[in-house]
Parts: sequence; C-alpha cells; structure tokens
Amino acid sequence: MSEKTVPLTLKIILIGNSGVGKSSFMNRYVNHRFTNAYRATVGTDFFSKKSVLDGEPVILQIWDTAGTERFQSLGTPLYRGSHCCLLVFDVTSSASFGALDAWRKEFLVQGEPQDPSDFPFIVLGNKTDLSDREVSSRKAQQWCEEVGAEYFEGSAKADVDVEPPFNRAAKLALQQYKKHTLENTAHFQITCEQPRKTRDTCMC
Repeated sequence: MSEKTVPLTLKIILIGNSGVGKSSFMNRYVNHRFTNAYRATVGTDFFSKKSVLDGEPVILQIWDTAGTERFQSLGTPLYRGSHCCLLVFDVTSSASFGALDAWRKEFLVQGEPQDPSDFPFIVLGNKTDLSDREVSSRKAQQWCEEVGAEYFEGSAKADVDVEPPFNRAAKLALQQYKKHTLENTAHFQITCEQPRKTRDTCMC
C-alpha cells in the first residue's frame, strides 16, 4: 500500500485598513459567499482551503487580520511564519492605498521573514464594481513595481477576478516554503555535523 503524501501547509496573510474588504474577499474565495452586512474583524479570522499546486497537495491557511490600531499588537505572532502576504486596499479610497506602505513595512519588521528583500507581496485592489474610483490601476501598478510586488484587482461583491490573486499567492507561497525549507535543512546538517567531526579528532 502506497503512503499518502502529507499536504504542505502554506500560510497566507491579508493585511490592510479596516473596511477594505479583506474578509469579504477571503470568504468569497474559500466559501463562494458574500454578504453586504459589514462585520469588523475582531483580532483575526482564519480559513483553510485544500488545493493542488504543481502536483503537490497543499493546505492554504488564509489569515485575515483586523485593520485597526487596537489590534495591531497581535501582528507579531500572526505575521511570523507567513509564506506570502496580500496587501489589500479599496480602489475607492486613496487613504487605504496610501496606507499600504506602512502595512508592508510593519509586516517586514514584525513578521521577520528570513529574506525580506525576497519575500513575496501581492497587492490587491478590491471594490472595482463601484464607480467612484480614486486609485487607478496604473497608479497601483506603478507603486507595485517600486516595491517589487505583484498587482491584482477585483470585486468580492461582484465575484470578479477573486481567484487569480489567491492562486498566485499560493504559488509564491509554495516557492517561499521550498526555498527556505531547503536552506534550513542544509544549515541544520552543517551544524549537526560539526560537533561530530570535532569529537572524531579528539585524542583524549
């Protein structure tokens, strides 16, 4: 009997100002549901979704964080261990877009990724179904090029382009997982071998 492959667990986190639709986008992707009733996230929200990437079974742990100052102290334990981060803003709110830089910097400080310059960020513009847009696709794309992020936009309410950013985040998360798992394994082998060599050459 062949052994079942244990799925890899990939952690994806959504951050951004309160009210930009992080929970709505996540709920639409995982549960294919949307509600007009606004409910502010208290602390964090969490969903799990099974998927297959490059022939490998994976479990996506998708974390939605509260975008309010009173819950930002939770950032450190929640950000750590993430494999990809989605910076979410509302295309009808210039303020929410302007806040992305601070959110990104906060994540890098509190999340402490092993290689900050290589950590994958995806910028997600929500509410494209609304007509009173304040942030153009070009402006958002330009900022993404400056910080090395990838840009997607869509509408959780209208169910438009919801899957592409999560599919891309999952692939980037898998790449991040494999890269640093291999690096850590190599480092572990080196550090474990060193004492053994020292012991073998000891003449006492």
